[in-house]
Formats: sequence, structure tokens, C-alpha cells
Amino acid sequence: MKNESKAGKTTAIVAYITLVGCLIAITMNMEPKNAFARFHIRQAFGIHLLFHALAIVLSFAEIVFLSIPLYLFYLVLWGYGFIQALNEKYRALPLLGSYFQKWFTFIP
Repeated sequence: MKNESKAGKTTAIVAYITLVGCLIAITMNMEPKNAFARFHIRQAFGIHLLFHALAIVLSFAEIVFLSIPLYLFYLVLWGYGFIQALNEKYRALPLLGSYFQKWFTFIP
């Protein structure tokens, strides 16, 4: 388990660097597949997708006063996930992490 975490650490860290980094991490994890990297790719993909979806909704709804709380929410989730990847841990994000693992099963 520890060797797998160490082998997938770089890919897991790349996943947290913007949505593009997440897409790059998906391709990095194609061969060989690494369970640790897959776990963090799903977490990061969920964070990035949720942030962009909420930002689009808030923009169209013209609710700009919620943009600062949205950024804070994003940074807290991102920071938590990033620190877990750096520490080679399998901890899911609070509230949403288990859902991200279920919803994004298409990520290999």
C-alpha cells in the first residue's frame, strides 16, 4: 500500500493543479494504473468541476456577492485534498469525497 502511494504521488499532485492538470494526470495514470493516483484524480476532478459549475451558475444568476465564499470553499477543499496527496493518504474530502469516488468511476 505504501509503495503504491509513493509511486502515484506525483500523478496525484499534478491532478490538483487546475482542471488541465487533472486531465494530464488522467493520461499519466493510464499505464500503469495506480489506485492512489486514481483516488486523488477523482477527488481533484470533483473539486475543479464543482468550482467551475458553481462559478458559471453564480455568474448567470448574477449572484456575485457569493464569489468570495465560493473561492474560500474551493481553496479549503483544494488545500485539504492537496495536503492528503502530499502526505500519501487516502482521506476523502469532507462531505463530498465519497460522492466523487462514486460519480467519477469512469476515471481509470
